[in-house]
Amino acid sequence: MRLTTRTNIAMRALMYCAVNGGRTVRKSDIASACNTSENHMAQVINTLAHHGLVKTTRGRNGGLTLKRTPEDITVGEVFRHLESGVPFAECFDPATNTCPISCCCLLKGALQRALAEFYATLDGVTLADLVAGNRDLEEALALAS
Repeated sequence: MRLTTRTNIAMRALMYCAVNGGRTVRKSDIASACNTSENHMAQVINTLAHHGLVKTTRGRNGGLTLKRTPEDITVGEVFRHLESGVPFAECFDPATNTCPISCCCLLKGALQRALAEFYATLDGVTLADLVAGNRDLEEALALAS
């Protein structure tokens, strides 16, 4: 299994916002700290805002902040929002499935159970769990005062 780049960037952006508390952070600062382009970061931020995870503000003093507390955002929720459009395997998407054995293959059921366990585990991990007391992360992502 491999996460999409968008999910990876989304988690970095959320951790950046969490590390920087209630401060409004700029897209350019997050993109720089997360080693990605501003254009790609903008697309991810738009998705995060659409799902109610961040609040964006336009203008000179604009930027983004977490819309909910880090304790209320689970990694599983973020992954579901960002990965939902990507089928785990070809047979998971009836519209594009061309597998000749999908009607009798038991692998799909095993994969579905594994995926459910994967998300159940991530549902137990909050954004706060990832950043609380993580001094190295704070040093890597903190805004200059």
